[in-house]
Amino acid sequence: MSEPPRFDRGHTDDLMSFLAASPTPYHAVANAADRLEKAGFRQVAETDAWDGTAGGKYVLRGGAIIAWYVPEGAPAHTPFRIVGAHTDSPTLRVKPRPDSGGHGWRQVAVEIYGGPLLNSWLDRDLGLAGRLSLRDGSSRLVDVDRPLLRVPQLAIHLDRAVNSDGLKLDKQRHMQPVWGMGDDVRDGDLIAFLEETAGLPAGEVTGWDLSVHPVEPPAYLGRDRELVAGPRMDNLLSVHSGTAALAAVAGRGSDLSFIPVLAAFDHEENGSQSDTGADGPLLGGVLERSVFARGGSYEDRARAFAATVCLSSDTGHAVHPNYAERHDPTHHPRVDGGPILKVNVNNRYATDGSGRAVFAAACEKAGVPFQSFVSNNAMPCGTTIGPITAARHGIRTVDIGVAILSMHSARELCGAKDPYLLANALVAFLEG
Repeated sequence: MSEPPRFDRGHTDDLMSFLAASPTPYHAVANAADRLEKAGFRQVAETDAWDGTAGGKYVLRGGAIIAWYVPEGAPAHTPFRIVGAHTDSPTLRVKPRPDSGGHGWRQVAVEIYGGPLLNSWLDRDLGLAGRLSLRDGSSRLVDVDRPLLRVPQLAIHLDRAVNSDGLKLDKQRHMQPVWGMGDDVRDGDLIAFLEETAGLPAGEVTGWDLSVHPVEPPAYLGRDRELVAGPRMDNLLSVHSGTAALAAVAGRGSDLSFIPVLAAFDHEENGSQSDTGADGPLLGGVLERSVFARGGSYEDRARAFAATVCLSSDTGHAVHPNYAERHDPTHHPRVDGGPILKVNVNNRYATDGSGRAVFAAACEKAGVPFQSFVSNNAMPCGTTIGPITAARHGIRTVDIGVAILSMHSARELCGAKDPYLLANALVAFLEG
């Protein structure tokens, strides 16, 4: 094994900035694209004809980004090395008719997106962010990054059994945030407020994709600042590490024997079945067009895909000190123990023995330790974009990630070193 990389706290500082600046998938891909632009990548439109020139390129579609780097002189059958991730996180999303309320309170009507830990959103200062669709067909990102909303919890005096019987939350009745006072609830109030906030004329917004988000910034935690607490680590931690790794590998240019790719999808938390999800055609279309733009045939495409490997990078479960019995007794991943290799023989994860060997080789090259994760046999296992990617594209896929606590909470927890260790392992993997 190579010498382990010396921990660079600057990487984790940058992750925290990325998390804070990316309250929605749309903001996350915009920030990833900005970092890639600074590394020399250029955006290409799906509606344009593509050329086969070398260099870094990326495609944006909604809350998804696919970026790749073509080495000088790369043959059409050159295989890909893909880091897969997702940009979305469990949250509360604004309904088509957002204005509601009663009993002297103004509220915002929200839907539950994905599988959040609902109690973690209670009594928390929340902002509002997302994408506004305008009358002329364009869109505008908006982020009200200040305390604007709150989902108030019922006082213990009105629910004396809450600590003994457990908190029971009805998704429809109990999760609607308040954002002001008044009995006259008028349709259009929230959107008018956002138009004013974004500097848009009244009536300009005709559609919206909006989410609430906690405004408390990410922070180091612990005696020695060895932990990081923050929102949306699942899975912007992987998006950030993948973006940093791709930008670093692109600097090698023609020395690469693979085409390194970052594929960050939307909608993983609700099944990935969308035009920007892993179960959609976006990744396959981009990879095929890259082959054909370099003069390749269907035979070249088949050869390239057959030798392609994808690392599906998503957060996983660190052993919980208060619930250790919920974990497999022989697999207890620890924070700052290095990235985890995720295995499930029922294909909830895509890792097999040959995939393990690929990841082990990358970690050995990078000097990065890694751990293994399997679920307790008595508990159901989650899943990722990994099995979807493998089945849809016939690409060998390996599920990995960083071990965290409080997954799907409004605020999650990881080790301060693990994001840096993951990025180093991804660099070694993309280099091949």
